[in-house]
Amino acid sequence: MKNCCLVLLALLPLTAVAYPTELKKQLNGAEVSATIQEIDSNIGGLTLYNYGTLDAKCSARFQNGPEAPRTRASELKAGESVTQTVKFARNIIKLRVDLTCEQK
Repeated sequence: MKNCCLVLLALLPLTAVAYPTELKKQLNGAEVSATIQEIDSNIGGLTLYNYGTLDAKCSARFQNGPEAPRTRASELKAGESVTQTVKFARNIIKLRVDLTCEQK
C-alpha cells in the first residue's frame, strides 16, 4: 500500500497542465533575449537578459483573454537579467506578451 501511494505521489507532477504562450518581440537593435515563465495557473512571468554591451529599456504588455492588459517596464544594464511577473484575477487561458525594447 505504501509503495502504491509513493508511485501516485511521484506521478503527481506529470498531471500539471501548462497554458499556451505567445511572445512577440520588437527589439529595435537591443540585444535582449526573452523567455516566458509559467509560474502558476494565474501567474505568468517573463525573464529578460541583456547580452549586449549597451543598456536597454524594455516594456512588456501581458494579456490574458478578456482581462485588461498589464504593462511592466524595466531597464537592463549590459549583462543584467530581470524577471517581470504578473498576476491575473482568473486562470490564464493563453498568455500573450508583447515585448518592446530599445537601446539607451
